[in-house]
Amino acid sequence: MSTLYEIIELPNGDIALQRADEEGEPLVSIRFSKESMYFLNDAKIEVAKAMIEAGLEAAGEIHDQSDAELEEDFDLPQESTVIH
Repeated sequence: MSTLYEIIELPNGDIALQRADEEGEPLVSIRFSKESMYFLNDAKIEVAKAMIEAGLEAAGEIHDQSDAELEEDFDLPQESTVIH
């Protein structure tokens, strides 16, 4: 089962990432300063989305790297592929 996420605008104007099926604290929130809002105008959602996507990609790469390092540290056997 996969989890669905949504990017929302909070009542205070912050942009947040949350699980679509849950209430409560967002996983990530982004607050733009007044100065940055002047330059972003209506593009704040698109910029926040790009920031969140980049963060998720970086987190995935860190996770993959950590898994590879654990396998090396513990000399875990590589998964083999069975062909029938």
